Amino acid sequence: MPEIVSCDSLWTNARLLITDGQGMLSIVAPGMIAARDGRVVYAGAAHDNVQADRVVNVDGRLITPGLIDPHTHLVHGGDRAHEFRLRLEGASYEEIARAGGGIVSTMTATRAASEAELIAQALPRLDALLAEGLSTIEIKSGYGLTLTDELKMLRAAKALTQHRPVRVVTTFLGAHALPPEFTGRADDYITEVCERMIPAVAAEGLADAVDVFCENIGFSPAQTERVFQAAQAQGLRVKLHAEQLSNLNGTALAARYGALSADHLEYLDEAGIAAMKASGTVATLLPGAFYFVRETKRPPVQALRDARVPMALATDNNPGTSPLTSLLLTMNMAATLFRMTVDECLLGVTLNAARALGLDRDLGSLEAGKACDLAIWDVDRPEKLVYRIGFNPLHQRVFNGVEV
Repeated sequence: MPEIVSCDSLWTNARLLITDGQGMLSIVAPGMIAARDGRVVYAGAAHDNVQADRVVNVDGRLITPGLIDPHTHLVHGGDRAHEFRLRLEGASYEEIARAGGGIVSTMTATRAASEAELIAQALPRLDALLAEGLSTIEIKSGYGLTLTDELKMLRAAKALTQHRPVRVVTTFLGAHALPPEFTGRADDYITEVCERMIPAVAAEGLADAVDVFCENIGFSPAQTERVFQAAQAQGLRVKLHAEQLSNLNGTALAARYGALSADHLEYLDEAGIAAMKASGTVATLLPGAFYFVRETKRPPVQALRDARVPMALATDNNPGTSPLTSLLLTMNMAATLFRMTVDECLLGVTLNAARALGLDRDLGSLEAGKACDLAIWDVDRPEKLVYRIGFNPLHQRVFNGVEV
């Protein structure tokens, strides 16, 4: 007879999406999940040896872990819809940038916005994700590009948890772009990032990790390494925007520093994949950006698969290249554009997304001891979450054991 399970909440008559820890998913039905004080105490085959204060019959619905978005720029001022119109009418990115558009446009709007205004603008974007079963989101800074404005962005991101039941992970991305006041002085700006910004961010406890945009139009590998060294000196983990537009071997550099993830990766090569495998760095793929900018070079999914490098998926929500607020659509894009399997897509927004944030011991799968973050769906098979477009079958979201 199974050991007695004592809990305050019990979800029964469920179809549970369970992982074996080796990248394989299976359905347990009839299954049940028991939680106490916001933590899972049992997830598996249903049995009668349970003492529960409250029982919820989910009528055969599918239960997955709460979804996780491990790469976003959710907090920012303004939007760039007018630039989208201009591009459709034939304007080049360079022409738009010369007219004050691009990242500089978002930087200007972000600097002009108060913390309260940034929160107000971010909440509708966050609500769209929450409506599709989100429990945890990573939010980067990187549109302020001054110490004051980067801190403002990070404070706004953290403050979202005061307005919504959600878990926010923050990443400092001061090395996102070169601000106009440092034109022609990229090394000086990196010194500002390393010597002033990162220590201040760390002193206030505003970031869980540090990121860099390592690219020909961003920052060089040498500049990136300076940022990594400064981050590690402050006890912060690192991650990297890498190999999106070219191969600067940023991924291998990130892996040497034990990066949580390397993200985008369209131009990733075999050496980079080998480095990721050795370091345990997660490959975070961003099909929304690939789609929106009409990229043609796909990330090497088969090579990552063969090397057993964990693949996460994220919306990359941002105003310029991925104004996407749907993890369900992200999964469909990954399957359709990158030929990822249903299991890979679901792991990409659950367990592997948690790994990309360094939180897989606490989140991302239905296991005893982990946070009771659940998404309960009006479907019977997991492939229906990936297959449909413009379809949201969420029945109930549970965050830390509480239905919301």
